[in-house]
Amino acid sequence: MKRIEGVLTKMLVKHCDDRGFFMEILREDDVLFGQSGHFGQASISLSYPGVIKAFHYHKLQDDIWFFPNGSAQVVLHDLREHSPSYGETNVFYMGEGAPYLLFIPRGVAHGYRVLGAQPATIVYFTNLAYDPKQPDEYRLAYDDPEIGFDWNTKFR
Repeated sequence: MKRIEGVLTKMLVKHCDDRGFFMEILREDDVLFGQSGHFGQASISLSYPGVIKAFHYHKLQDDIWFFPNGSAQVVLHDLREHSPSYGETNVFYMGEGAPYLLFIPRGVAHGYRVLGAQPATIVYFTNLAYDPKQPDEYRLAYDDPEIGFDWNTKFR
């Protein structure tokens, strides 16, 4: 599988002691912000087990995703016609057991499915604030035939 051009990941480091832990998520001098330009908005959402939230993309907005709780299967599909990875699909497994950030460039469709028996929380950062008068959100069905992703878990 070819990695989608412009998609970045950043492993996060937990600093643990007998009181709990501390973990930086994102800083203004982070290389991920260098990709997106500047900070626009931070949001949080919780989804229940088995829920699929897919697909959507943006023409102007870049996203940075983080799942602090639960577990999710994240699917990206490159819709950018002039990208060297046009038409590629990438899958990432994110959550408590895999604490990292995922930078999703504009023009890359994205969505996720909650795995396991617990809800998943997503915290995401964007380079633009949401404008309800001109929303930069374009939707595709979770089972869009051009993407052709099978969300069913396979058992071997």
